Amino acid sequence: MSVSKDCELLVWDVEGAPPLGEWIPVLWQGFKSTAQPTAVSIPALIEANTDVLRKRYLAWIYDLGETSIQGRRLVERLELRSGFSYWWMTLLAEKCNYAKSTQIDHAIRLMAFDMWASNRSINTVVLATANKPLAKCMRLWCANSGVTFEWQRIVKPAAPHSWVKQIYKALPHVLQALAWMPRYLINRWPLRGIGLKEWQQTDGRVIFFSYLFNLVPDAIKQGRYESRYWAHLPETLRREACKTNWLHLYAKDVALPTVREAAATLRAFNKIGQGVQYHVTLDTFINLGVVIRTLRDWIRLVWVGVHLRKEVAHAQESSALNLWPLFEEDWKQSMFGAVAMSNLLNLNLFEAALKCLPKQQRGVYLQENQGWEFGLIQSWQAARHGHLIGTPHASVRYWDLRYFFDPRSYRRTGRYDLPMPNQVTFNGPSMRDAYENGGYPVDDLVEVEALRYLYLGDSKVKAISTQLLKKNAIRLLVLGDYLLSNTQRQMNLLLQAVPLLPADTVITIKPHPNCPVQPADYPGLSMTITMEPIAKLLADCDVAYSSAVTSAAVDAYCSGVPIVSVLDPNTLNLSPLRGCAGALFASTEEELATALLSAALVRSLASRQQEFFTLDLQLPRWRTLLVARLLS
Repeated sequence: MSVSKDCELLVWDVEGAPPLGEWIPVLWQGFKSTAQPTAVSIPALIEANTDVLRKRYLAWIYDLGETSIQGRRLVERLELRSGFSYWWMTLLAEKCNYAKSTQIDHAIRLMAFDMWASNRSINTVVLATANKPLAKCMRLWCANSGVTFEWQRIVKPAAPHSWVKQIYKALPHVLQALAWMPRYLINRWPLRGIGLKEWQQTDGRVIFFSYLFNLVPDAIKQGRYESRYWAHLPETLRREACKTNWLHLYAKDVALPTVREAAATLRAFNKIGQGVQYHVTLDTFINLGVVIRTLRDWIRLVWVGVHLRKEVAHAQESSALNLWPLFEEDWKQSMFGAVAMSNLLNLNLFEAALKCLPKQQRGVYLQENQGWEFGLIQSWQAARHGHLIGTPHASVRYWDLRYFFDPRSYRRTGRYDLPMPNQVTFNGPSMRDAYENGGYPVDDLVEVEALRYLYLGDSKVKAISTQLLKKNAIRLLVLGDYLLSNTQRQMNLLLQAVPLLPADTVITIKPHPNCPVQPADYPGLSMTITMEPIAKLLADCDVAYSSAVTSAAVDAYCSGVPIVSVLDPNTLNLSPLRGCAGALFASTEEELATALLSAALVRSLASRQQEFFTLDLQLPRWRTLLVARLLS
């Protein structure tokens, strides 16, 4: 759209429609409607310029790490071990825009706004937002552009917290870190030493780094290790006489809700798998020496961070679009706070674990490019173990920025480089294309079977029940999210849409293992909650409904089940089905009801598996990667 000379913009970062007036409304978190045809939608601008904006943000992060401070790059100033920069463990380098660094979305929106406004004559910008860092950035942009700025501060209700959490959040970051450490150690103490003796004496030469959740409950009862992340790969390796070691990161879920239950389960795994599998957790290696080394590293990091903070901020002032105010909190958490303490504890625990482990020829870890993974890579290489393989377990979403780096990051200089495994596996065409389009070195990619989705190659979705359709009933399967906020948005939208659906709609909820759904929170919904395998649930539904982020949407899509996902205008489109033919999205209750009704009536049984995954129950690629090469 064209903008007249000396126009006024109302940038609306608030739920609902902006007020009418003599201004151009700029919707920060919404799409334009017929009621305001002159409005500018920032989410729509982002979707129209995705490649440019993603590259620009990744370049900004890379350049930030390369910022020259007193003649040395920031990555050099953050040297933590010889040749290893702590930069790669920070929230800024991690780029977790869906859970940890929520201001990333605003940074990309600012980039989209800057692109749109750069060739237009604007007199005044009025910003309505509760986001103080965003207001700072917009004020700086306006000052640099010679535009009058006004901030209409929106008062947002404070999230309810216990008095203990309120006190904790009010503490300086340094005190938060010092409070976090003893609490963590007390909580994880029951895991200390579990499996340590077997670990030190193992004759297995293949190790897996995984999470201690998403386990099969029936297997837990029998003392067997069976994980939905790894399907029957552990059993396949056992039949191949390939002994394996397993280092788990414990995460609370419904199957193992307490640390003591996790400790008992690990003991059972080691008893049943004696001589074939050995299991420990990262917390197995907690000891006084690890704690002292962690505190030493943290004190050093605080000292460096204090001296660098103003220098980094000052270096950004010359930028036409200064994004630094959005990331000051991430810097503080990464350099002084609980995030820093957690990162450093993980690094020292990995160092302790890998130093006392007999030399491993192969290592495989679940790759999401979280901070702890770069500590793992550093520790693995320092201990001189063998071939390290990163394996993303689900799909790689376009806007999940953790998986993407500026192409310059892949250049190897030998010092302070982006820590990388020897190889990264891809589980099918979709993931391969995502990595290649992101500039990842193609020679370091290797194809394997999609372990988490193997059931797709071994199951048939049942035909829809004619009797149910005649009654206009819908069997709706709701697939929950890892994050509580995403699940709540998804469930609240469904709650609003239910009156528009047939009265006899059957609603089944499958929560994420790490995020239970409580029926009492949604009294207007008649529902059944289940943790049954997704293959069984997909076979008995007419349409599925997913959050904006969950990878479970791919399960439905590949099974031929119509899938409707939340389109959240407050965030980037993090759906793994973004851009997939036939995938439906809804952002209002009317859109959701319409999509669910139409999708349920035209259910397609066409297989879409080959668009995403490599499926072979015999696992020939995994066996070649781990067993054949181990023997060669």
